Amino acid sequence: MRRPIIAGNWKMNTCRESAAALIDGLKGEAAESRSDVEVIVCPPFPYLSLAAEKVAGSCIQVGGQNAWHEDAGAFTGETSCQMLKDVGCQWVILGHSERRQINGESDSLINQKTHKALSTGLGVILCVGELLEQREADQTEAVLEEQMTGGLAGVTAESMANVVIAYEPVWAIGTGKVATDEQAEAAHAFLRSWLEKRFNLDVAAATRILYGGSVKPDNAAGLLGQPNVDGALVGGASLKTELFIPIIQAGAASVA
Repeated sequence: MRRPIIAGNWKMNTCRESAAALIDGLKGEAAESRSDVEVIVCPPFPYLSLAAEKVAGSCIQVGGQNAWHEDAGAFTGETSCQMLKDVGCQWVILGHSERRQINGESDSLINQKTHKALSTGLGVILCVGELLEQREADQTEAVLEEQMTGGLAGVTAESMANVVIAYEPVWAIGTGKVATDEQAEAAHAFLRSWLEKRFNLDVAAATRILYGGSVKPDNAAGLLGQPNVDGALVGGASLKTELFIPIIQAGAASVA
């Protein structure tokens, strides 16, 4: 049984006070070690140290929203994987559609970041997903195959123990639209099949694949109840405890 992950991507939101209050609100739900679900929060860079301090004593983990693929140097505005580790991160999100679309990140660059994160000891949440026009043109599987092939080039089967895939249909991110349970399951099943072909059956069976795209309490149970959906990468709903906690509970219920 794959342990679900419920990860909150706060994007460019919160201030110091609201970030602290949000974590305090979550700690009641994830105060101690729990085996049913893994909880991760990914605050903006300025609040990572605060988050790491605040989650101490709980089972909540902390992740960065991005990282660079060099350890140090003249890379103004970038943050290294070593820096993320140094401030208490266990995870990093790579290849998010907003990085791909707004910042023009290529599969090759994302692959470099993936290798650096893994070699640094960070777990990677690798995001893949298609645009609306690509889905309408029946290109979803071709897009996912290209992004997976590029993003995971050179990654070994052993290293996949520290990789989580997040399927995020771009047309459902922050739009209020959401993939149907059947659409999500079909994409996740394709990704698991791809993992089996690229690596082996064991990797495919063990790798957790999250759904992301307007996940809310009212749709979480249906999505997380699909056989190949192993949790959620949550955007806007992760900024309110009254929305995020029910999604965590839905993740736990999916394996009950």
